Amino acid sequence: MAKSEGVQALKTVNSNSDPSQQITDINNELNQGVKGLVVAPLDSAAIEAGLDQADRKGVPVVAVDVAPDKGKVAMVVRADNVAYGTKACDYLGAHITSGKVVQIMGDLASVNGRDRSEAFRACVKKKYPKLKVLEIPAKWESDTAASKLDTLLNANPDIKGIYMQAGGVYLAPTLQTLKSKGLLKKAGQAGHITIVSNDGIPQEFDAIRKGEIDATVSQPADAYAKYGMYYIKAAMAGKTFKPGPTDHDSTIVKLPSGILEDQLPAPLVTKDNVDDPKLWGNTVK
Repeated sequence: MAKSEGVQALKTVNSNSDPSQQITDINNELNQGVKGLVVAPLDSAAIEAGLDQADRKGVPVVAVDVAPDKGKVAMVVRADNVAYGTKACDYLGAHITSGKVVQIMGDLASVNGRDRSEAFRACVKKKYPKLKVLEIPAKWESDTAASKLDTLLNANPDIKGIYMQAGGVYLAPTLQTLKSKGLLKKAGQAGHITIVSNDGIPQEFDAIRKGEIDATVSQPADAYAKYGMYYIKAAMAGKTFKPGPTDHDSTIVKLPSGILEDQLPAPLVTKDNVDDPKLWGNTVK
């Protein structure tokens, strides 16, 4: 996307899920004289130190996927994560009249984890009071999700639904844990546990086709890359932005922190539209 948007990319840095290393990486890139940074914050609060470094050097930053709590960025390119939690809640609420549902949460140090968790919880309380939410704080860690789900199922074998906040890390361990307990029933079979995920990766789509899970919210990963490059190129040219609708079916909103966020659309994917060629998960080989 950098190439197609006419942005010269110096290099890509992977901080290996370490927020402190991410700050070091940002500082190293700034010392190499980069003119712009596109960052996927690992910790919404900790990233402020890196954003401050960039601001002191006059280097614009675009945040992708995760919004910082504070700090200066030209734009956050992100889907509405509150809608993620609400869509998952509504799907489960429409298919389960009453009973226990599990929310496998992300890292609450990330605004994504907080938004999805709080939205799901609030939606269930307001609209589906006959559902009882059991929560697993899993911090985007597959081993943690598997271990805590196993323990939860031992005490609650009557679980009727599961909301996984990240299919990329939670899909495989969740399905394996259910299978090991004889609880992995296909959609339409007696005892099927209704499962909704977030991400929109090919593995989730395959699981929907097989009837192992029922739905996912497709995170627009391709659009994150495209518009991350679009905004950093514009910011390096000195362009500024304001709230309102865009020309690519999204809306720029001002967050409580004052930061602008382009909220890209993230569709719910079920068996009815899982083969849609426009979904990025169907374009990955």
